[in-house]
Amino acid sequence: MRKNYMFTPGPTMVPPDVLLAEAAPLIHHRTPQFSGILREVGEALKELFGAAGDVYIVTGSGTASMEAAIANTCSAGDKAICVRGGKFGERWSELASAYRCEVVDVDTEWGRSFSAEQAQELLELHPDAAVLCVTHSETSTGALTDVEAIASLTRNSDTLLVVDAITSIGVHRVEMDRWGADVVVAGSQKGCMVPPGLSFIAASPRAWEAVEASTSPRYYLDMRAMKKNWSKYQTPYTGPVSLVRALHEALAMMREEGLENLYERHRRLAEASRAAMQAIGLVLVAEHPANGVTAVWGPEGVDTGKLTRKMRDEYGVTIAGGQGHLKGKIFRIGHMGYVSEDDLLICISSIERALRDLGYDFEFGAALSTAHRVLFGE
Repeated sequence: MRKNYMFTPGPTMVPPDVLLAEAAPLIHHRTPQFSGILREVGEALKELFGAAGDVYIVTGSGTASMEAAIANTCSAGDKAICVRGGKFGERWSELASAYRCEVVDVDTEWGRSFSAEQAQELLELHPDAAVLCVTHSETSTGALTDVEAIASLTRNSDTLLVVDAITSIGVHRVEMDRWGADVVVAGSQKGCMVPPGLSFIAASPRAWEAVEASTSPRYYLDMRAMKKNWSKYQTPYTGPVSLVRALHEALAMMREEGLENLYERHRRLAEASRAAMQAIGLVLVAEHPANGVTAVWGPEGVDTGKLTRKMRDEYGVTIAGGQGHLKGKIFRIGHMGYVSEDDLLICISSIERALRDLGYDFEFGAALSTAHRVLFGE
């Protein structure tokens, strides 16, 4: 018998109660019952986002809300500063180009974090920029960006701060209003512990001014329609009833755990993962690591694609490899959402087994014992 575990940085493992909620009999999306569920989900999302304003649900993966962010705040010819420090930072640039913005690409070495000093320089160089697009937690490298520090600059400028928080919502504390971020997007399949298919978007009051002024073509992703319908706790078009019911259950679980406990659990899992990998001589990719995913350089001579395939096909433990130019060079451990301390130990043990089988010479068991000490102090 073999059990399967998934430690990818999205999609993540889904709790049984969330799966059962998704499997419940359908209700119609234009009923008081569904509107009541949307209302409760909306209040919980506002708490996760640190936002007083509404957080809208978009039927589509995180990229859908990223596109909505660009389509609703920019017009053709607007200048968009896009920080490209990984695969998903590059997506901001691709989306802004698709909407015919004047794109200013800022290439940051993968694994390094975009700094407030860099933001200050860019804002001074491009005071006419409509948006500055950043990634809070870069999934492809495990790097964390200090959005709070950057927001302290943009809120005193005419440039809107647009944030991809897809791998940080539910993992790190996000304080959209207090920080002064203007648009924040997230997705269901990461820290929120729900299958893929939903994303979320919230906008500040000054971002709404840009939404109203934008001349970009919009229809399905028009935030004006989202706002109009959300006032009645409805979606503009057919609502994703089953996924929203799953989200309702997942958010209830998160609130029961308590957000402070939730963030602390992710911190401990991340600390244990990083310490375990370093204990066997491996090097982290990220300069400032995030708590949702640990990206690790593979040992010299080991193709990390072979590592991930061996773990998945032989052990039933799935982690992620590298993307883009890091394919075959790094591996990524996702430890967000429905991941316990014991789950993580299974993952780390499997990594050690696979590395040994692939010929890497290290003290077998050192990673597992290190993680155990970090998690349990023994």
